[in-house]
Amino acid sequence: MSDCCLKGFQWDAEVKGRETTLAGLSCYVTGSDSEVGILVLHDAFGWTFKNTRLLADHYAEEVGATVYVPDLFGGEVLPPDILRDKSQWHKIDLPSFMQRNSKPIREPQILGCANALRSLHTRTGAIGFCYGGWAVFRLGAKGNKLVDCISTAHPSRLEKSEIENVAVPVQILAPEFDPMFTGELKLFSNQEIPKLGVPYDYQYFPGLEHGFASRGDPKNAAERKGMERAKNAAVLWFRQWLHVA
Repeated sequence: MSDCCLKGFQWDAEVKGRETTLAGLSCYVTGSDSEVGILVLHDAFGWTFKNTRLLADHYAEEVGATVYVPDLFGGEVLPPDILRDKSQWHKIDLPSFMQRNSKPIREPQILGCANALRSLHTRTGAIGFCYGGWAVFRLGAKGNKLVDCISTAHPSRLEKSEIENVAVPVQILAPEFDPMFTGELKLFSNQEIPKLGVPYDYQYFPGLEHGFASRGDPKNAAERKGMERAKNAAVLWFRQWLHVA
């Protein structure tokens, strides 16, 4: 992860869900559909970040699902005010933060959340933003059978081995400018995933940057349209694969 993972805007609206626990983790839950469950794996700003909760509210209402945003960072959250103040970014020690939240540390908890959803719902999916992007590929990996589809927007820390091991319908929402999901990874995804025999939806967002889908500026027309398009694309993806007759 890099400074691009700290950039963005916090949105103004009231969230609709509640706080509870999932697989032993603190969790924001919204919606009440018994059949469909969606796991939202958050970015560096954690499970309390309002933007992420607002997106979860949209998914719950527009997909028809119960949506869960578990705490993947053991109670630690980055202050949202830092989004608007680049001069404060030096106060965040990202290398240490990522060491505390490495894949070996957090993957078992994420798998536990997915298993919990499987016990609660007939169909389940997952979407990951930035930090959560690598994790949805792990959930959708061959042999896991933990989710029925995945989506990711501007994933970070994603490895080629994770991409070529995915075994469920996969959607990628990719901005043009992204030092984390690089041009090389974009090309690799578009070359390799079609060989895997799984449905694949790659959506490209020209002119937009890493973080746009969860931290874009609603006052910027291009970013607002990109956010709306990304949200709508994820909603349609989940409706297609999770509401199956």
